[in-house]
Amino acid sequence: MPSRTVHLVSLGCPKNLVDSEVVLGSLVKEGWVPVENPEDAELIVINTCSFIEPATEESIETILQHAVYKEAGACRRLVVTGCLAQRYGTELARELPEVDAFWGTGELSTFGEEINARELSRWNVSRPGFLHDENSPRVHSRFSHSVFLKISEGCDRHCTFCVIPKIRGKLRSRPLVSLLEEARRLVDEGAREISLVAQDSTAYGQDRKGREDLQVLLEALVQLPHLSWIRLHYLHPASLTESMLRLLAAEPKICSYLDLPLQHASTSILRAMGRGVDARFQRELLERIRSLVPGVSIRTTFMVGFPGETDRDFRELLAMAEEQRFERMGVFTYSCEDGTPAARMAGHLPESVKQERARILTNLQAGISLEHHKALQGRVVPVMIDGVSDQSEFLLEGRMESQAPDIDGKVFVSSAPGDISPGTIHAIKIEQVTEVDLAGSWCP
Repeated sequence: MPSRTVHLVSLGCPKNLVDSEVVLGSLVKEGWVPVENPEDAELIVINTCSFIEPATEESIETILQHAVYKEAGACRRLVVTGCLAQRYGTELARELPEVDAFWGTGELSTFGEEINARELSRWNVSRPGFLHDENSPRVHSRFSHSVFLKISEGCDRHCTFCVIPKIRGKLRSRPLVSLLEEARRLVDEGAREISLVAQDSTAYGQDRKGREDLQVLLEALVQLPHLSWIRLHYLHPASLTESMLRLLAAEPKICSYLDLPLQHASTSILRAMGRGVDARFQRELLERIRSLVPGVSIRTTFMVGFPGETDRDFRELLAMAEEQRFERMGVFTYSCEDGTPAARMAGHLPESVKQERARILTNLQAGISLEHHKALQGRVVPVMIDGVSDQSEFLLEGRMESQAPDIDGKVFVSSAPGDISPGTIHAIKIEQVTEVDLAGSWCP
């Protein structure tokens, strides 16, 4: 077994995954060797999530699960970084003596260098200000052909349920030249799909002087040769412009896919959430999107059980889901987070009510998603191949343009006609479907 081995666990969203890849890159630069088995690792790093209570609980459980390797494995240091450390570092330092060091979101730039110190500081949390750039070392932890590009950090919006601004700080957009340089390198390394991520992608550039915004960035990215798909995530409805939609419709490299978290459909709840839009605005926006970008797939996110949500508010949400028939949807129950304005609001609902509303909305969307997939049966669609399926060595798996990596399900394909390279796009005839995944066969 090689010395100086490291095992990294990344929890949470794709934005956190980018941080994990930067942390791993900084460790590799300092001579550490990644290993898949935590039992073989001298250093175990847990990059945590703490956006909502279930994520916090998962993070703590993961830390405790890996702490056993300090007794039963090769582990000499267990380090916790990410949102949980940034948010609860002082409390965790008291409650988790098994952890050797806590690293906040603002300290990632020095991770690789300082982890080699003989005497490791247990407390490494300061005001969030880190923003990686094109020179930050990065090791891809999933596919080299489908990668995430984090375009900014932090958020200046004030949604009343959200702790992200406290954990990640104010909006900090990366310079356009930095993003383009990293994107070029990613493509040179084999990337054929780049997914843009941020806490609020539509806010990109608003904190910088000069003409740098999301549309300018997209207009530059589409010029990169060999890049097949550019995917947009985390778009705030208040800032999605008509010119952006027209670019999406006109440029084949930009996926006809929008990740547009709406959160709710009741004006009173949207106002209480501090979303800056009302129900009428959202419906008009959706109508404009469908009109300007025919065939677009919209992924949205809805939260049920927000403080004060009445039966009428929930019926409005169900009505929008039924009316709009979104291609993709995530459903979450409201989580009361310390330090947020929503935590101090009246009208908190019982957990049983929140769970029941989530079940009803999820079941409604499952039927809608199945209808969308049934409409594809018998059709031939372009599919980007990701590689051999983890379901069977005799299956390959990939995604349609309407399926984001790690989020929206897969297309399973058997009997490949020869060697198929990951990242290549092929014509696949859809034959079987569920509400999540699809299966098909190769077309000549």
